[in-house]
Amino acid sequence: MASSTSLTRAEVAAMIDHTLLAPEATPAQVGALIEDARMLGVLAICVSPSMLPVRAPGLVVATVAGFPSGKHHSLVKGAEARLAVDQGAAEVDMVIDVGAARAGDYTAVLSDIVTVREAIGDRALLKVIIESAALPDEAIVQVCRVAERAGADFVKTSTGFHPAGGASAHAVRLMAETVGDRLGVKASGGIRTAEAAAELIAAGATRLGLSKSREVLDGFPS
Repeated sequence: MASSTSLTRAEVAAMIDHTLLAPEATPAQVGALIEDARMLGVLAICVSPSMLPVRAPGLVVATVAGFPSGKHHSLVKGAEARLAVDQGAAEVDMVIDVGAARAGDYTAVLSDIVTVREAIGDRALLKVIIESAALPDEAIVQVCRVAERAGADFVKTSTGFHPAGGASAHAVRLMAETVGDRLGVKASGGIRTAEAAAELIAAGATRLGLSKSREVLDGFPS
């Protein structure tokens, strides 16, 4: 396992989506998020689609679709993602229908992801949130395979809102082994310390979704 001292603050910052997806978030808080992101040197910000467009020079702008339940109609997810990209989002994190995955209906999961992929084309990266804590290992593997078939760029552990929990090193390792270096793996949900972040990176995470970015980065050496 990598320790927090084997990674530098700048290396970890370059992997972070600095995130504000609370339903009570205000425009002023999004502005503060952007300023904080600049000071921290992170890669991206991730905000709710209703907050777009935002001005964030030098930062990647990410948003979500079908968030947080994933129980939206695929066409609604696609329309939401397309509008977000039209309003400046460079990355879209979509939530699958977790119930379909739990039922083993991977054809429905595939169709859901393809609909969003086709809606945004190649104008933005597509990250697929699988809610790994709510799925058995076999379903995690199958959904990751489906996401790759559908043209996703990343698979992502969690919304951070599901009662089953957020990211785990076990799930990240399984996801990374399944997609190899062909897709990115984003760990998100409940990552609050440098030690937790380092463990997830060692397991194969290539991106981190954090709302506590400063606290995490403070645990890494300059």
